[in-house]
Amino acid sequence: MSEVHVVVPADIDDAAVPSGGNAYDRRICDGLAAIGWAVHELAVVGAWPRPDAAARGCLARALAAVPDGAVVLLDGLVACGVPDVLVPAARRLTLVVLVHLPLGDEAGPAPAAAAELAALERETLHGARAVVATSPWVARRLVARHGVPADRVHIVMPGVDPAPLAAGTDGATRLLCVGSVTPTKGQDLLVEALAAVGDTAGPRLRCDLVGPLHRDPAYAAAVRRAIERHGLGGRVRITGPFTTARLEAVYAAADLLVLPSRVEAYGMVVTEALARGIPVLAAGVGGVLETLGRDLHGRVPGIVVPPADVVALAAALRRWLGEPALREGLRHTARARRGTLDGWEMTSRCLAGVLARLPG
Repeated sequence: MSEVHVVVPADIDDAAVPSGGNAYDRRICDGLAAIGWAVHELAVVGAWPRPDAAARGCLARALAAVPDGAVVLLDGLVACGVPDVLVPAARRLTLVVLVHLPLGDEAGPAPAAAAELAALERETLHGARAVVATSPWVARRLVARHGVPADRVHIVMPGVDPAPLAAGTDGATRLLCVGSVTPTKGQDLLVEALAAVGDTAGPRLRCDLVGPLHRDPAYAAAVRRAIERHGLGGRVRITGPFTTARLEAVYAAADLLVLPSRVEAYGMVVTEALARGIPVLAAGVGGVLETLGRDLHGRVPGIVVPPADVVALAAALRRWLGEPALREGLRHTARARRGTLDGWEMTSRCLAGVLARLPG
């Protein structure tokens, strides 16, 4: 039986702090086990983006308990900031680092701090036997920025679960934005764009900002203040994270998913929306264009705008709200794209192939 030890964040299953990275980690652990792998989960306390002494000690102890020569897959949010722990461990273990988003690319840190994180990640990745990237964009980024040999970087993209078609609300005015409330996800840009749209949206416009607030409380507070300053309290709601049932309900009611991210490695919420036939309005950053994809006729199931451009985002919202033919066409394309999405079993089998081919 094939065997792998997987180092994951200790909060991987905490419903109060959902994230795309945690969801990916859980699905690959469960998926590898379902296809016959022996999966040993090692949950360690993280201190993203650079673990503190306690977190480093937790990771070091976890790795020390793994038998010599074993294959160990490590979530990069746990491992990439601690080459002093990972590089020595690589002398006796076959280490594979999973990168969701390069550490220095997260929006928010000062340039010097981002450069320091990038340097730590570079050292870690060069010490690993292989690197798994969750999108083609991440793979290209790691090769270009860190000089990781391309033949050591393997792309294993997230899957998506089948879902019922979303009924929506009135076909236009229920907007949904899902993601941790952080500068990276750009909720402040969406609030400013909605303020610019103003009353032309009509009285029924509603937008839910769904996602954890703990990653950057100061930013979340600033987004709340912007909502109040623009008088959008009756239209825009910061909900915090939703459990599965509540999240399903807001997806079912959504007419449009909005993803205003400043940085996005893949954008799992894009495929989650498309799986329900919901069109997407997104900033064209990182891996979003590849994730959004095209239907079998080459049509894009959404609207793409330049990143961090409030004017363009507001203009796209006006088009969506004011052009029924556009909305109908995008819904048709999103439903067509729905049938081309890969499931999580494909992700697990792709990852299993990568791990099985590692040189001894």
